[in-house]
Amino acid sequence: MTAPTHLSGSAPTVENPVSALHRLLQENRAGKARGIYSVCSAHPLVLEAAFAQASADKSLLLIEATCNQVNQDGGYTGLSPAGFRDYVNSLAAAAGFPAERLILGGDHLGPNPWRSLPAAAAMEKARAMVHAYALAGFAKIHLDASMRCAGDPAVLSDEEIAERAASLCAVAEDAAAQASNRPLYIVGTEVPTPGGAHGELEIAVTGAASVEKTLEVHRRAFQRRNLSSAWERVVGVVVQPGVEFGDDTIADYIPEHAAQLSQWILSAEGIVFEAHSTDYQTAESLRHLVRDHFAILKVGPELTFALREAVFGLARVEEEWIADARQSNIRATLDRVMVENPGNWDGYYRGDAHRLKLARAFSLSDRIRYYWPNAEVSSALSVLIENLLHCPAPAPLLAQYLPFQAQAIRRGELANQPRFIIRHRIRQTLARYSNACGLGASQD
Repeated sequence: MTAPTHLSGSAPTVENPVSALHRLLQENRAGKARGIYSVCSAHPLVLEAAFAQASADKSLLLIEATCNQVNQDGGYTGLSPAGFRDYVNSLAAAAGFPAERLILGGDHLGPNPWRSLPAAAAMEKARAMVHAYALAGFAKIHLDASMRCAGDPAVLSDEEIAERAASLCAVAEDAAAQASNRPLYIVGTEVPTPGGAHGELEIAVTGAASVEKTLEVHRRAFQRRNLSSAWERVVGVVVQPGVEFGDDTIADYIPEHAAQLSQWILSAEGIVFEAHSTDYQTAESLRHLVRDHFAILKVGPELTFALREAVFGLARVEEEWIADARQSNIRATLDRVMVENPGNWDGYYRGDAHRLKLARAFSLSDRIRYYWPNAEVSSALSVLIENLLHCPAPAPLLAQYLPFQAQAIRRGELANQPRFIIRHRIRQTLARYSNACGLGASQD
């Protein structure tokens, strides 16, 4: 597989981010403890923390959007692919993060947002979406056409999935040519439930034979569409390594269960594994995943879970420190807004009223992440931040609810400011991923 070209000119050669990512993945195949984590969130505080972590590490930063989150119709963020690109680039510029280390990716790009439509119509929408992602310069594209659309059989064949993925790749290549872009591709669909499992964890590690068939039928489908050049840029395949999380349970990676996969992947030229739903895995599990050639680690809900932890900690500080009339009441506001607008959580959480209230606030699935953009919630968060910015809480009070951040403030590593405190908590998670991927600096 040929690596993407480097930038050239009279100045010293600078490796472009796509080439740098490709090289990193090949280092993983060569046995080096190297990988990359993928930040799957659009929350500005999460992205600010990601830029800070990658800046400290002097590493690449991969930020991805899903088909439901960002598409030509706006998705649930209200952003098109070009709009998401501009949004991320503006945050990167404000953070002073260099463009040559930033990579944008598209996740599960396929007909999922339109699966209630007949397949032909859903795929037409999916092709328009993939075209928009590639034209906007997204450099890593996961082609996923596994979803059943209206009129489809209950289970699509591997061949049909591959044919649909190849048709998406064809429009991506056309758009990429217009944008002078040569994206890397990910294929495969055998993944954990997006956002966490709905019930009991039932996990079957993907078999090597299944992965081999997935790659072969995709390769043939690409060839039938004269996409051999694009196939050379397929660098990863999505499988189930045996990781998952639910409301309050986590299935940790067991290397022995994936040993056959780990050994087999080296026979697939140039390919690594992409692991989804790695949220909440231990530092040891993440290191083992990278060692076993799961070189791309997706993380999303855990990052907004960390954000929520910090916000709730600050809310408890506020309750003790700020006069009642001035308090943000952010926790009560969040729960009321979630109860009044249950669409993003009621299909995921089960139990009586008490268990549902607990899940809304603390579930590992973190469905609360969909409610941060709500105007009332956003206003309450602004009040919380302003209160503790203008009246910084004393160290003993911070230590009660945010002990790690209080220690960092005492050491002079962190300013006693709410946004910095929230970012620091998110970076604790990001640092665990960074260390597992061999990317650089760590954080206590």
